Amino acid sequence: MISVDGLAVEFGGTTLFSDISFVINEKDRIALMGKNGAGKSTLLKILAGVRQPSKGKVSAPKDCVVAYLPQHLMTEDGRTVFEETAQAFAHLHEMEAEIERLNKELETRTDYESDSYMELIENVSAISEKYYAIDATNYEEDVEKALLGLGFSRDDFHKQTSDFSGGWRMRIELAKLLLKKPDVILLDEPTNHLDIESIQWLEDFLISSGKAVVVISHDRKFVDSITTRTIEVTMGRIYDYKVNYSQYQLLRKDRRVQQQKAYDEQQKFIAETQDFIERFKGTYSKTLQVQSRVKMLEKLVLLEVDEEDTSALRLKFPPSPRSGSYPVVTEQLGKTYGDHVVFQNASLTIERGDKVAFVGKNGEGKSTLVKCIMKELEHEGALTLGHNVQIGYFAQNQASMLDENLTVFQTIDDVAKGDIRNKIRDLLGAFMFGGPEESMKKVKVLSGGERTRLAMIKLLLEPVNLLILDEPTNHLDMKTKDILKQALLDFDGTLIVVSHDRDFLDGLVTKVYEFGNKKVKEHLCGIYEFLETKKMSSLTELEKKA
Repeated sequence: MISVDGLAVEFGGTTLFSDISFVINEKDRIALMGKNGAGKSTLLKILAGVRQPSKGKVSAPKDCVVAYLPQHLMTEDGRTVFEETAQAFAHLHEMEAEIERLNKELETRTDYESDSYMELIENVSAISEKYYAIDATNYEEDVEKALLGLGFSRDDFHKQTSDFSGGWRMRIELAKLLLKKPDVILLDEPTNHLDIESIQWLEDFLISSGKAVVVISHDRKFVDSITTRTIEVTMGRIYDYKVNYSQYQLLRKDRRVQQQKAYDEQQKFIAETQDFIERFKGTYSKTLQVQSRVKMLEKLVLLEVDEEDTSALRLKFPPSPRSGSYPVVTEQLGKTYGDHVVFQNASLTIERGDKVAFVGKNGEGKSTLVKCIMKELEHEGALTLGHNVQIGYFAQNQASMLDENLTVFQTIDDVAKGDIRNKIRDLLGAFMFGGPEESMKKVKVLSGGERTRLAMIKLLLEPVNLLILDEPTNHLDMKTKDILKQALLDFDGTLIVVSHDRDFLDGLVTKVYEFGNKKVKEHLCGIYEFLETKKMSSLTELEKKA
């Protein structure tokens, strides 16, 4: 359906990738993988037609509809949520107007035998066929379904888009994109601003839609659920696997072992050949053999091994100072803004050593409760912090609190203590600040994502006994998330994590607090048991309604 031939991208004297070729077939669901900076987003932009390659071409059938959701959006104001989402059908109104215009022209023409008259009839037929093939009779119902599936309530439909945060605007764009019924859907980190329920809805939609999908995502569970093919972008080339992410990881490991073996053998051969040349280069009887081996080395194609796997790197939080038995206790806790009740009557007890998740739809009070614990917000009811509780807090605004005049290395060097000081470079590398250039950058020139990662490293180094992490994984790739998750599993203090990343929460938390309908409900189980319970309860609700 879409053919990519000999693609290359070069800028600033650097080749991002060269001579890439592959085909996206109907119903393919592809994960684009590779470490940050490998060129995944650039490749997606080229497929979407918003960026041109240095060489090569992308070709698709004339009537192929490609829809692209970038990571960062520029949305316009001035419409309600419903009106903006219905813009997905604007092209139908344009087609309708064009059919009407052409029909009027046909009525006034009398040159029935002319070529231009026949051409006009063909145009009307072609556009009409395309128009009537699109089932848009119930487009308002389709808009409603998409918005409800992505977490909007009916009350939101008539609010202005300007009333919503970036994450919710991204959902509007996603709804518009899906309603266009494209042949190929290109998604760059679509789950970053979605809660668990919306991610599940999106998964179901992509699997059942039967459309071709190409996705970049650091959400392993999402990628594993929806994709059947993995294209890895690495060191300027691609590897194409006809399997999902988990199976790809195993195959990639085997590939690396084989590459390393071939590389080692070649290096041994080169060393032996160079040794022969050095030993006999002045010996008359060996001149031909020496010359032959020099030429052989000149023609030799050097083998490479793909980027080094840093998964063996282990991070450890410093030992926690001992806190009281109950770091956080709330009784009848509530938070309101004027007439708006966020949640009420929340009573929870978090014991020392607990690892708990706050989950639920966006806007139901997860971050609000965290801010109450941090004493950043006034509240109703009682909230007690235990004896000697020392909080380490990671939130999205954490990044803005870094000293902008320090370098990346200085920021970490200032807080690192003990053995970890010898591993600062490894630590920075694990969080994608490897290399002297990256570590010597000033904080003020870092992107939002880079600052977030730097704030995360800083938190890894401070001795605390209650860690509160609000959406910690949004800017981390899978390997870095694994490293962080292992560090949190080894952490001997208490953990509260607000996250929509099911794979990250799986095996990490043993208690789930669900936020919804102005309540906070406790579930004494892990994330997947909780999700199963949710499915069962929603099925029960459906049966009751039936």
